Amino acid sequence: MTPRACVRAWAAAIAVAAAPAVVWAQAGATLAIDEPRAYGYQVGDVFERRLVVDAARTQRLDEASLPAVGRRGHAIELRALRHARIDAGERTRHVVVLRYQIFHAPVEVTTLEVPPFSLRLYGAPRDETLRVEALPVTVAPLVPVAVSPREGLGEWRPDAPVPMVDATASRQRLVAYALLALPLLGYLAHVYLALPWLGARRRPFGRAWRTVRRAGDPMAVLRAVHEAINATAGRVVLEGDLPRFVAEHPRYAALRDDFARFFAQSRQALFAGGAAAVDAAFVADLCRRCRDVERGAA
Repeated sequence: MTPRACVRAWAAAIAVAAAPAVVWAQAGATLAIDEPRAYGYQVGDVFERRLVVDAARTQRLDEASLPAVGRRGHAIELRALRHARIDAGERTRHVVVLRYQIFHAPVEVTTLEVPPFSLRLYGAPRDETLRVEALPVTVAPLVPVAVSPREGLGEWRPDAPVPMVDATASRQRLVAYALLALPLLGYLAHVYLALPWLGARRRPFGRAWRTVRRAGDPMAVLRAVHEAINATAGRVVLEGDLPRFVAEHPRYAALRDDFARFFAQSRQALFAGGAAAVDAAFVADLCRRCRDVERGAA
């Protein structure tokens, strides 16, 4: 064999040896799916679906073609997605794990379906689309619709008896607290109710007002008001002492003119006209207003 023939033979051998690798590199993408069982699920259960895509290294998996996580309101919801890429020579393996959860609670055995979708790959030797078919999943109810009528298994169960609690100690404490509180309540009532009431009844104009309301004699009305003025001043107050009385008790200053009129009627009644000179209605009204000033109501 000539040298040129030897070179040709070696080239042919190398071409034949390299042919499988070229075919492997140019082979299309494949899809393998590891499906979970399709039965025996109830509401809240979780299952996983594993996709293995074997593609050329020059091909790229379109992430947008993967299903979206967390689509609310569906009977089966995709809760998580994991995507791993493994390079091996001229090929690339994509491993996609889809984690689903069941949110449907049927009243009888029901078959649900994970919807189908397509995976897209871009790049040499060509763009490809791999179809992932729908996955049927059978979901059973938590309890059967018809329940045995035996006691404790029906729709309604009798109420549990109310536990009896010994309240003797609590009642004894309440009685003790009440006995301790009675003296305190009596003291507060004496200080804030009895004493103010008794003090009001003992005030000079308060006593005079009770007399004036009951008295039918104008002279008795006159005497009652005189006694109240004297008791308030601590001495006998005459007509000429009126400025001093008002100065010592300024809260009655607004009634100065009424006091002057009262003393004028008193002088007229005692030294001239008698009871006929007394305006009983005016004196009674003056006594009432003095009582209000005395109590701080005016």
